[in-house]
Amino acid sequence: MSTAIQTESTSEPSPEVTVSETDVQRLAELATLVSAAQDALSDDMVSRMASAFSEGITLLDRLTRNEGLIRLLHILDTPEAQHLLISFSHALRQMSREFATTPPTKGGIVCLLKLAKDPGMQEGLRSLSLLGKYMDESMRELHRKGG
Repeated sequence: MSTAIQTESTSEPSPEVTVSETDVQRLAELATLVSAAQDALSDDMVSRMASAFSEGITLLDRLTRNEGLIRLLHILDTPEAQHLLISFSHALRQMSREFATTPPTKGGIVCLLKLAKDPGMQEGLRSLSLLGKYMDESMRELHRKGG
């Protein structure tokens, strides 16, 4: 069963809006849900949630207007960056476990030389060197363009 509702307007006639019984039932259920939520939440909880939503929206607005962050997100969405991030997360986990299970180094030149012979150390330094090289090139290019 449908009910036709026509709104009054003095300037021009408005079209009829048809509301079905199912629509009315859904609105009633939604009103019941909102009423139950109001009863379940204290004023303090509602205030905290409103504050959190407000801060979240403000943060989201600031993040979406940050050109550098948006570019970074586009780059991080590439398959190469995903592989790099996954590898980095695994490396952080393994590093944390190794730090927790091995005694601290004794230090000194001999330990430093032993560390320098480790292929992992050399690859790590190479990775940081490449990162520095490309970051330097990018920064210089940005400054040349006036960015």
